[in-house]
Order: sequence, then structure tokens, then C-alpha cells
Amino acid sequence: MTRTLKILGIPLLALLPVLGLPACARAAEGDVHFHDVRSQTEEFLRYNDEIELTEEQDATFREALTPLPAPCCTDRSALTCCCPCNQARTWWGLTKYLIVEHGYDAEQTRAKVEEWFEFTHPEGSEGDACYKGRCPLPFAKDGCGGMRAGEVAF
Repeated sequence: MTRTLKILGIPLLALLPVLGLPACARAAEGDVHFHDVRSQTEEFLRYNDEIELTEEQDATFREALTPLPAPCCTDRSALTCCCPCNQARTWWGLTKYLIVEHGYDAEQTRAKVEEWFEFTHPEGSEGDACYKGRCPLPFAKDGCGGMRAGEVAF
């Protein structure tokens, strides 16, 4: 059973368009597309906080992220990034969203998270932002976007 935050029995994510709140742009087939780092970062941070996973979903979450090197510290996986920076919280939120709301399996999720990495780091990443003091910098400048969810560096 899918567990998500609900209002009046309706999943919150289903209400986002009705409430006029931003939601991931989706193609007709339900795929998620990346279009705006700022709004989607805020959206994925929210998903990370709001979406709870079942045991089965958590297993998919772990399977999807474990093989991926974290772009800010490539000696760690995207599952075990060295710290819960804003960047890590975005891909954790995105992962939860894909698994819970779209039924993605680990492979599909991993591919989409890699796409997010590429979208947020158009110039690529050195893989050492956490060790070189770049945590406060925006993702596009090979940083972590800061450490506090309410204070994201763009």
C-alpha cells in the first residue's frame, strides 16, 4: 500500500495542481522532466520531508541509490552521501517521489536520478565539493546548494 501525506483522503501530490502549487512537469506517459532547478529543488526537498516509504519501497530506494556515486562526494554513494546537504535531500526526495507516485523500479529511478545530476550540474562535477569547501555554492557551480533546506543557494 502506498503511504503519502493526505488531505481529506486525497494524496497531497494529487492536489498540487488544484491548489496552484508547483508539481513536476510530466509527459503524457507519466515521465518526470526537469525544467527549473529552483522550483524543482524546492519540490524535491518537500517530497523528501513528506513522503514516507514502506519497507518494500525503502528497499527499492536503497537499490536505486547505492550504485550511484554522489556528485558532491564520489567516494560515497547517493544513498550514503557524506552529509544531508540540500543536494542530497533533492535526489532523496526525487527518488521517493518516483517510487511512490510513479511506481518506478530501482533501475528506472537510478536513471532518472542520474538525469537530475546532469541537469543540476551542466558543467559536470569534480566529485569533491564536500571536501573542497564548496558546500555553500549552487549545484551548477559544483556545490551542494548549502546545508539548510530553507536556505538553498541557487
